[in-house]
Amino acid sequence: MCPSIPVSAVVITKNAEDHLDETLRSLAICAEIVVLDSGSTDRTREIAFRHRARWHQHPFDGYGPQKCRAVTLAQHDWILSVDADEVLDHAALMGIATIDWPTADLMTCWRIRRRTFIGDREIKHGHWATERPVRVFNRLATGVEPVLVHESVRATSRVRNLPGALHHYSYADLSEIIRLDYHRLKAIRYRRAGRRAGGPLLALRAAWAGLHSYVLRGGCLEGGAGVVIALSAAVNATLGLAMASETVKATPQVVPGRLLPVPHEEGGRMVYPKTA
Repeated sequence: MCPSIPVSAVVITKNAEDHLDETLRSLAICAEIVVLDSGSTDRTREIAFRHRARWHQHPFDGYGPQKCRAVTLAQHDWILSVDADEVLDHAALMGIATIDWPTADLMTCWRIRRRTFIGDREIKHGHWATERPVRVFNRLATGVEPVLVHESVRATSRVRNLPGALHHYSYADLSEIIRLDYHRLKAIRYRRAGRRAGGPLLALRAAWAGLHSYVLRGGCLEGGAGVVIALSAAVNATLGLAMASETVKATPQVVPGRLLPVPHEEGGRMVYPKTA
């Protein structure tokens, strides 16, 4: 076991019992684990307490705002952001443990290769295979984008690679790949930004996304799974935008909860608004 490092691991949850035990076990090297839950009814809380995580609850405001809130609850400025269905492997843990944290440049952040699985099968081709999200950062210099869905950490000018990988267990089978809740949130995001698109543009976006995943990124080597993943890329590129472009009176709303004010830069550092 590595000694504790002055880093806060933050995880947002909602009925995350399937992989949370493994996720939190891989975060044991961190000085603290912060879990922000949005109303779990399964064993999520029990698992979090077992790993001595600091437990907080707040209604779901969207993925980005929820992660921003979790960052504000941390005691340390160095943040390791992990999803509840992701597990750091041994090489990644060793890489994080060997960073000289007291002297680390706060403008540096670290990204890591993500290995995605459908059930027990790793997907090694297609657009998923090239994912390297930024997951370690200093909140005084940067932070999570407060967007409703497909949030990411704003990369600083100094991005380094961690060894090892983040194992991503988001899908039990192919039926779970296309998530309609994501696209409803994307539609809200696009409407707020005033983005619209007609049929021809949507068709081009779908064709390019599917072609990129299935042909250019080698998704065709994954058999039927590669086809479904390419289709999900096409849907991801179009459905939210198509919903935002519809001329309907009703506007989708975020699940109840107060939207968190956007983090902003002030005097060369990131400032996270205080939360209730």
